[in-house]
Amino acid sequence: MPHSPIASDEWSDPDAFDEQDLDAFDGHGLDAFRYGQDTIREIEVAEVGDVTDRSLLHLRCRSGLDTLSWARHGASYVVGIDSSEPAVEAARELAADLGLGPDRAAFVATGLYDAAVAAPDTEYDIVHTGAGTLSRLPDLRRWAETAASLVAPGGFLHLAEFHPLTGFLDDETGKRVIRDYVSRDPFDESPYEDPDFDVPPTRHPIGEVVTAVADAGLHVDFLHEHDISLFQRFGSLEPRGTGPRRPSNGGPGIPLLYSLGATKL
Repeated sequence: MPHSPIASDEWSDPDAFDEQDLDAFDGHGLDAFRYGQDTIREIEVAEVGDVTDRSLLHLRCRSGLDTLSWARHGASYVVGIDSSEPAVEAARELAADLGLGPDRAAFVATGLYDAAVAAPDTEYDIVHTGAGTLSRLPDLRRWAETAASLVAPGGFLHLAEFHPLTGFLDDETGKRVIRDYVSRDPFDESPYEDPDFDVPPTRHPIGEVVTAVADAGLHVDFLHEHDISLFQRFGSLEPRGTGPRRPSNGGPGIPLLYSLGATKL
């Protein structure tokens, strides 16, 4: 298989859901999650803000760890949507184990583009899309339109995604540009049968993302770039305890993640 610059991403193969999705995250196991350790990153907490008594829809929730973490942070109702039946079933089982019934945490197995039809409610205070999703979506505008249609008036869309720059740097150090940033060619030719992820990783420059969100009728409030990663993307990254990785001292600072917030006025 040709090399994929995001092959190290834990979500790189949407069909490869297994117990690793539940057994480990940032060095902690499922037991740690059950006893209160959540998976929400500081960036997301700071940007999304207080979710107390608010509803939240998580597009591509996988096994529900992040979705259920938002419930722990005070969200009155969380819904996770994912196209993987095994992932959704695992999320439902975990919610039940935590004592969260469908009135607090619901999970739906459906394609992301069908979320507006399949979601239990027609609108939510917060719609969130996490890292590792957009690169597998061939139709970015359709994602933005779907997400925007589910945001309640006065609510907002939040996106956290791997920075596109990381796909064009060398894997060892992350300091040399070795791939063409402006090319629209796919990263590799790997086949994918998932209904959402039917193409190899797709290049979506940040400008394309912002434009798609704005064209979907949302007001873009912020676009932030962050020098942290959720996994060991480059050999030169240094972990900070059990948390995110950052470039090593002495290396050039590069953005590894970006985040966007947009409001429905």
